[in-house]
Amino acid sequence: MRFYDIFNGDADGICALHQLRLVEPRVAELVTGVKRDIQLLSRVRATAGDQLTVLDISLDANRGDLQRLLDSGASCLYFDHHFAGSAPQHPLLEAHIDTSASVCTSLIVDRHLGGAHRAWAVVAAFGDNLLDAAAAAAGDLALGDRDLALLRELGECLNYNAYGETLEDLHLHPANLYRALRDFSDPLAFIDRSADFDLLRRAYAEDMARARGVEVVEAGSCCAAVFLPEEKWSRRVSGVLANQLARDHPSRALAILTRSGEGYVVSLRAPQSATPGIDQVARLFPGGNGRERAAGIQLLPLAQVDSLLAALRAAYETSPR
Repeated sequence: MRFYDIFNGDADGICALHQLRLVEPRVAELVTGVKRDIQLLSRVRATAGDQLTVLDISLDANRGDLQRLLDSGASCLYFDHHFAGSAPQHPLLEAHIDTSASVCTSLIVDRHLGGAHRAWAVVAAFGDNLLDAAAAAAGDLALGDRDLALLRELGECLNYNAYGETLEDLHLHPANLYRALRDFSDPLAFIDRSADFDLLRRAYAEDMARARGVEVVEAGSCCAAVFLPEEKWSRRVSGVLANQLARDHPSRALAILTRSGEGYVVSLRAPQSATPGIDQVARLFPGGNGRERAAGIQLLPLAQVDSLLAALRAAYETSPR
């Protein structure tokens, strides 16, 4: 019997796995990658009796490989908050899917574990820009303002590290980052003792300083866009910049377009004051997916930029507030 832990390389995927393994330690093969590398099940060659734990990657995007693995006799425990479609009905699949706008995968795992390591779920929720949900989850932890701010900073730094076109764009491989925090049940202890956190904190500040010089382009009364150059720092900062601008401009839909060859990698955020559904806009374009308030497009051709901005205007200029 072999074990596989398959997880998104962002704050949510890492913290979800960490919570589970603090409760049930296990030696497993780690399968992960950059944040947009979501078809992770394609890498797995499990056989009968093997056990898979899958965290924070879309079931819909992995449907064929999930069915292949279940048919091979492998069992699968699946936690996620992205669009899933219809989950396969299979005796070897246990799926915990919740696509509510105020939920991330780590909060689903926290619910499953009865709050056993909730502080790590708070870190993940902050990383996913779910500020109200993070604060609500932290309510029973008796944290002061300073400690809560540190958990938020950790979540944002873990999330920042996952953005890049390839692993070479990242400061730390997500599997190594998970291994670095694996011995810490308390995220505040990790913050206090980890050289990796210091590295990410400094790098995050440097990249965000570059990003603050980029123009925000008006794309209608309810939308704005930012066009980033084809640089490593741009690829690293795209997601956290989208989250920051979403907080700064809560009435706008936002598109962060990072140049990549003959197109753009796109991060999308729904207006915080409007009905969610940005994932539906993303899925109008090949390679688009996500969740109700935060989504992305793997590669948008240059010729479709105007179509994307038009789709955002159509979705939100008349959206209920």
